Amino acid sequence: MSANVVTRFAPSPTGLLHIGNVRTALLNWLYARKHGGRFLLRFEDTDQDRSELAYVDAIKADLCWLGLDWDGDVLFQSEHAASHAGALEKLADQGLAYRCFCSETKLNLDRKLATSRGLPPRYAGHCRHLSARESERRAATESFVWRLRVHADDGDVVVTDALRGHVSFALRDLDDPVVVRSDGSFTFLLPNAVDDAMDGITHTLRGDDHLTNSAYQVWLLEHLGYVPPVYLHHGLLLGQDGTKLSKRSGSHSVVELRDEGLLPGALIQAMGRLGHPNIPETAHNAAALAAHFQAEHISTSSVRWSDDEMWRWHTRLLHELDVETLVAMIQPHVPSCSLDTMALFAALIGKNIERASDAAHYQRLLDIHAPLDADALRVLKEAGAGFYQAALDAWQSLAEADWKSWTMAVKERTGCKGRNLFMPLRVALSGAVHGPEMSAVVGFLGEDGVKARVEDACKICGKQQEVS
Repeated sequence: MSANVVTRFAPSPTGLLHIGNVRTALLNWLYARKHGGRFLLRFEDTDQDRSELAYVDAIKADLCWLGLDWDGDVLFQSEHAASHAGALEKLADQGLAYRCFCSETKLNLDRKLATSRGLPPRYAGHCRHLSARESERRAATESFVWRLRVHADDGDVVVTDALRGHVSFALRDLDDPVVVRSDGSFTFLLPNAVDDAMDGITHTLRGDDHLTNSAYQVWLLEHLGYVPPVYLHHGLLLGQDGTKLSKRSGSHSVVELRDEGLLPGALIQAMGRLGHPNIPETAHNAAALAAHFQAEHISTSSVRWSDDEMWRWHTRLLHELDVETLVAMIQPHVPSCSLDTMALFAALIGKNIERASDAAHYQRLLDIHAPLDADALRVLKEAGAGFYQAALDAWQSLAEADWKSWTMAVKERTGCKGRNLFMPLRVALSGAVHGPEMSAVVGFLGEDGVKARVEDACKICGKQQEVS
């Protein structure tokens, strides 16, 4: 494969970037990077009523956050408006595009009639044979759309697909698709295909729901004298309910995931491996994914998205972060303290959290007055003030106290063992029912820190007994 590979991501700036969009962007980015080619970003902004600059900026920001860098300037489909009009004119001059004056009522009746006869609901062709003069005359006073003259009794169009081979479509099975709406705006088909040709796109990776669109676009490009790109139509991305993943079916926007604290690499890992099982577990960043990416291994069957798998990758990558990065993530969720203390705290709890917000479970390590959750309070109450007084006495009796010698001394004084011994001590020191290795907790708190927290546990239990 030469370095002349050019792929693209071509979103419409009519909304935020969602998970389904991310898959399209990522696969095209991986393909370009794998082959040393170029990855272009092009906004298909011809829908002027719905396109917004704010969405352009948001999508660019999301791609940057995900690490999906593009090559060259950002492209805009609206800048090729003259080329789209010229392509339509060229097709019309060849008799390959024509005006259609049929009303929506007429089209609906035709569809119902065809369906009742067991035929596909294609356009019946009422306007296919209008003369140029008649078409011009009616266009002066009647509403119309432009259609491509694709349907024919014989012949076929072949889509070159790197995953599926040469996919042949009989022209008798294809429709005459609308390429310009009655308001004069282009539909997806023509501008998307013409822009690909003008931008030098060599490979296009997209869902297999576009396979028929590709047939129309290959037909269109070949009649305009262009070489169509090589397509790779992968299986659709489905939600957990088995329906196509979309905004309406609960697909997350990238902004929402970022606000939830997701590491961008987690989305990249979960998405890059979906339908591509041959990527090794050791590839933990986008560059490594690209190095191991093999397009021919992408599944042509539909695949199901899993939020759980994405968050599992988040936890895995979170545990690999350096302390400095982790500190920045957890600081908003815990009491303020010196940077040195925060670094030690992050190193202590880092492997015990699944999300940055989980650091709040251990804030008693930083602030003795941090609130305790219901589980922690229940453990304190069950242990009782007597247990904690014995634990305090044992701690103060030891010349060189550490976790192991302390627990042995508390066991001797209380007769408690196992969970009844270790859990009350863990909760008193850390405020959580699970967490870091306790010898490390003791080392972090130091002699005075341990003493203060056990004394506080005594007070809490005493107040609970008074209330009782």
